[in-house]
Amino acid sequence: MSSAFMKSKFPSDIALTKIEKTINGLLPETAFFGKYDKPATLTDRMARFRIPGVSIAVVNDGLVEWIRGFGIRRWGGDDPVTEDTLFQVASISKPVFALAVMHLWEAGKLDIDEDVNVYLRSWRVPKNGDWQPRVTLRQILTHTAGFTVHGFLGYSMGQRIPSVVEILQGTVPSNSPPVEVNIFPGLQYRYSGGGMTVAQQAITDFIGKPFPEIMRQEVLEPLGMTRSSFEQPPSEHIIATAATGHHTGMQPIAGGSYIHPEMAAAGLWTTPGELALLGIEMQKALQGKSQFLGQKTATEMLTIQGGMGLGFAIAGKGSSARFLHYGGNGGFLSAFIMYQRHGQGAVVMINADQGTRILDEILRSIAIEYCWKDYLPQPTASGQSNPSDLDSYVGAYRTESGVDIVATKDADVLFLAVGKQAPVTLQQAEHDCFFAKAVDARINFVRNENGAVLRLTIDQSGCSTHAIRIIVETARNTV
Repeated sequence: MSSAFMKSKFPSDIALTKIEKTINGLLPETAFFGKYDKPATLTDRMARFRIPGVSIAVVNDGLVEWIRGFGIRRWGGDDPVTEDTLFQVASISKPVFALAVMHLWEAGKLDIDEDVNVYLRSWRVPKNGDWQPRVTLRQILTHTAGFTVHGFLGYSMGQRIPSVVEILQGTVPSNSPPVEVNIFPGLQYRYSGGGMTVAQQAITDFIGKPFPEIMRQEVLEPLGMTRSSFEQPPSEHIIATAATGHHTGMQPIAGGSYIHPEMAAAGLWTTPGELALLGIEMQKALQGKSQFLGQKTATEMLTIQGGMGLGFAIAGKGSSARFLHYGGNGGFLSAFIMYQRHGQGAVVMINADQGTRILDEILRSIAIEYCWKDYLPQPTASGQSNPSDLDSYVGAYRTESGVDIVATKDADVLFLAVGKQAPVTLQQAEHDCFFAKAVDARINFVRNENGAVLRLTIDQSGCSTHAIRIIVETARNTV
């Protein structure tokens, strides 16, 4: 047993109090930036979003302070989620794989700046016409390699499973298009599960062992993640203790989960407690206290290179800096967030694919209870604009699809009418940014270099709608 688990196995009375406060203090989001609804319980929110099971691990002072499972492994069953229940963590597989690559790099076994075709044997990065892209592992791990294919759907139990080479080629029975480079490598960030699958094949070819065995030897065993595995399809041993994934409406996935041969991109089975051990090891490495990874290598991994670090996303600066990743496969969602300097963090997993909001609510509750530095966004001083400022937004706008949107002002309050809908009240969050609480929407007005408002954007339910300002008379004539 890792010493980092010590607190979680024997939580103090203080930790038990913190657990209760955390699960009874979830903060639902409102339409107002940095403002939240009244605290809710985890039980109520799980019922609200129809989430069968949740598992949480909290890191504090460089140790796993507590791990708890809530709910059930499969809807309609009675097996509870415990701290040992395995979940598919989807894209959080990527930073775990990145750690293996960097461990090999640190040992001098490979060069992350070498052409990846040097390591590939069973497949090669294809030419585009007469152009042969030169792609490196560093670029792949930072999502700047220019590869196509954002993510993967997975395969049903009993379905014919393609080889990794078939996936890269996009040939039957693969359900994804070919993986190729179609923008200049190294110039821009573009997230690519396809690229990670290229790297998976490169490491497999180079080491000459099955990918799950490589990951077990390079990362999982050394870090004490003994229950975790990249086995795809999952073994009977994994299935025996794994949560079943669920689609919207608590619909269990046939067979329990989808199979992901794209293991580096999406194939890891683990628990919050074991994944937290990896985060703690990274924190120790940054302090020069890890026997697994050197300080220089850890710093390299957590330095932004073209948009993110090597495998990890980076948020915050200075003492607020965090390394993190989210994951979402069919039936599962997960979040991993660790502070670089404070020995704090958390891992949350759920066995449903409609629970993004509850992930964020849990993390906000943990952040408040454990005083995470600069985690919660601070609401800007809203203070309403001067009435004359509001006049600059008044006018008609039109979307690309021809829907007219009209902004009006009455008694120093701004209103927005979309199509023939009744106007909604806008409340200002910051300069040129408003919220429509009635429809949970954020409205941003965009100005030109002279300060005139040219267009607006409505952000709602993860989608953005853009509208260009038009002459009021034109809009009226179309009604």
